[in-house]
Amino acid sequence: MRMGRLTLAAAALLLMATAGFPAGTPLSGTERHSLSSDAFEPRGAAPRPPVQRPRHEPPFGAFVGSWDDYIPQIGKYAQWLGNANMQVGHTYLAGNGWADIEGEPVVLGLWSQWRLADPSRLLVLGVPMLVPNEAHVPDGEVARLLGQGARGDFDSHFLRLARRLVALGGADTVITLGWEMNGITYTHRCKPDPSAWKAYWRRIVGVMRSVPGQRFRFDFAPNRGLDAIPWTKCYPGDDVVDIVGMDSYDQPAGSTFDDYVREPYGLQDQVEFAAKHGKSVSYPEWGLFRNGDNPEFVRRMVDWMRTHDTTYQTVTDYCPHGFFQCRSNPRSTAVFKQLMAGSPGAPQVVPTAPPAPTVPVVPTPPTPPAAPSPSVGPTPPAATASPSAGASPSPSATRTPSRR
Repeated sequence: MRMGRLTLAAAALLLMATAGFPAGTPLSGTERHSLSSDAFEPRGAAPRPPVQRPRHEPPFGAFVGSWDDYIPQIGKYAQWLGNANMQVGHTYLAGNGWADIEGEPVVLGLWSQWRLADPSRLLVLGVPMLVPNEAHVPDGEVARLLGQGARGDFDSHFLRLARRLVALGGADTVITLGWEMNGITYTHRCKPDPSAWKAYWRRIVGVMRSVPGQRFRFDFAPNRGLDAIPWTKCYPGDDVVDIVGMDSYDQPAGSTFDDYVREPYGLQDQVEFAAKHGKSVSYPEWGLFRNGDNPEFVRRMVDWMRTHDTTYQTVTDYCPHGFFQCRSNPRSTAVFKQLMAGSPGAPQVVPTAPPAPTVPVVPTPPTPPAAPSPSVGPTPPAATASPSAGASPSPSATRTPSRR
């Protein structure tokens, strides 16, 4: 999916998987199985995870906009849901340049303050792995950049980000690093060189875990289904992944929720893969997309997340995907509100620090003194982007699913 913002300035506020070739050609179920049969262990290789309803609601939230001035929207959303406990704030860093990846201190600080105001809250931060992250960079260049990253050329940027998060109170942030890596939208995609991609992910995690005081959790979050590459070929290892996530929208058109469960690399494969590897699951992005006002998808998706080992879930809430800020889905909105109204949320468990990294950290080079320059404030957000699929980045910082 698309973040939909060129001028995020460093972060976007608190997501789709289609089964298709990069050119957008849909595949039949038979074709998908034939392509993926050699890449995923057959069902039965591990016991199916239990399907049971926990004693509490999985922590949930919504992507409602960008920048700090959208933070009050979370409270308004919670009130709209009968004072539900919306515990998850989901934000994204822009990927226009390396300064974006290092994080704007003002924005990171504001979100860390939101998190620290309530011990039960959870901050989820989408972090691109390469820049520019949405510039239609060709595969050959992507492979070259992934190789550089695997060698440590970009370590200093992630080290600065980790230090800033810890210093600002975001030491326990969940990081959706290189989200939707199995697709075609982002420069941080995996297909051009899966081996280098995995090595680069491992290096970033090692660098960020080297910062004293951190308790980061790293969420491996592909698109649902077979996209440009089976997401299992991008999995970097159990020691550097804490959560196995999945972005899930109701697409392609005409499909049912049962299709989304059974498709190769779909919801069932996700929970079985996660259980086999001793991980919980998450749904950082989900919502409506290709089938209009679809209350059955909403009902089934919420029930799926409630009956599996879900660490958190955040719905994409703007048109055409959501409910609170979109009047185009009245039937789905009514179902979502009925299901989520008054939710008490869940007790938050603060993670302990993971083991020390196993990769060397490149020291941050000294910065030469610069000539004084006028202070420039962050660019304010512009109007909301068009919700059409494959929309190009815009200053709105809303997220739109990528073109298939």
